[in-house]
Amino acid sequence: MKYSVFAGAGIALGLFLYICGLFYYQAFTPIAERGSQAAIVEIPPGASLTSVSRLLFEKNLIRSPSAFRLLAYAQRKQKNIQIGEFELNAGMKPGEILEKITSGQAILHRVTIPEGYRIIEINKILSDEGLAGGEAFIEQVSNPEHLASLGITSGSLEGYLFPDTYHFTRNTSAQVIVETMLNNFKKKIFTEEYLERASEIGYSLHEIITLASVIEKETGAKEERKLISSVFHNRLNKKMRLQTDPTVIYAIKDFDGNLRKKDLYIDSPYNTYRYRGLPPGPIASPGQLAIEAALYPAQTDHLYFVSKQDGTHQFSNNLKEHNRAVHKYQLRPIKRTP
Repeated sequence: MKYSVFAGAGIALGLFLYICGLFYYQAFTPIAERGSQAAIVEIPPGASLTSVSRLLFEKNLIRSPSAFRLLAYAQRKQKNIQIGEFELNAGMKPGEILEKITSGQAILHRVTIPEGYRIIEINKILSDEGLAGGEAFIEQVSNPEHLASLGITSGSLEGYLFPDTYHFTRNTSAQVIVETMLNNFKKKIFTEEYLERASEIGYSLHEIITLASVIEKETGAKEERKLISSVFHNRLNKKMRLQTDPTVIYAIKDFDGNLRKKDLYIDSPYNTYRYRGLPPGPIASPGQLAIEAALYPAQTDHLYFVSKQDGTHQFSNNLKEHNRAVHKYQLRPIKRTP
């Protein structure tokens, strides 16, 4: 009798040790050697621990879904699964995989928003990168809460999505993307210096951003920003129309790249050939240097400028000088050095 009891206990112990060993093998040892080929695993919103463990098993990254789940429960990480794309490989221990997908180490996608881009162009960049562009993005840039936070009355966040390089996970929502860009704008532009300077020269910050966006679109050579700004400031002070092409282009819904003379007569508050003063709002996202140029224009008497066809401009103080410059640079063939 005693023998059978001991034998039964021995079998139970052996079975227990076997199960422990199997669990250890499945839960703590990698499938392959270190340096194995990486696999990109995307965990979608709403994924459960069970579905994630099965996904990892199907990707040949873990030995056992159940052992992986037990490991997650043992480490109290069963509710910490993050969404996004993760770079994993079969040489990682299950614990390392668990740590990566529960600590937010998702792949970040680098996105650069150039200076002078419009909302529709920013939307395309995001969409091309597989991020939250499209209708969701357009809805967010017209979100009344975002507009109210900046005191914007023009109906969209045009001009306020700060041009910079950002890093987002694949599953970052359009709301978070827009808020990130807005917070960057507020951090860099909503400064005491800029607000005081805008007030000092008689403009609201919205008007400064609007002017800066026009400066950004007109500038080819960076060193000319403050000169171009001086032209616009001088014209505004003299109640002259700004007469700047980029505002007309912005007003044309489906611009084909060719600005025609008849376009200068379209009836739009953005048409600065027809209406005096600044347009209702920005026409693009200006960079910080363009905003500084709007705040601190060069001190000149310039009222006109014309492209010299090389990325720079010829500036003039009166119409007679300007007409000569137009004849020289726009009406005559340009001799270019080979």
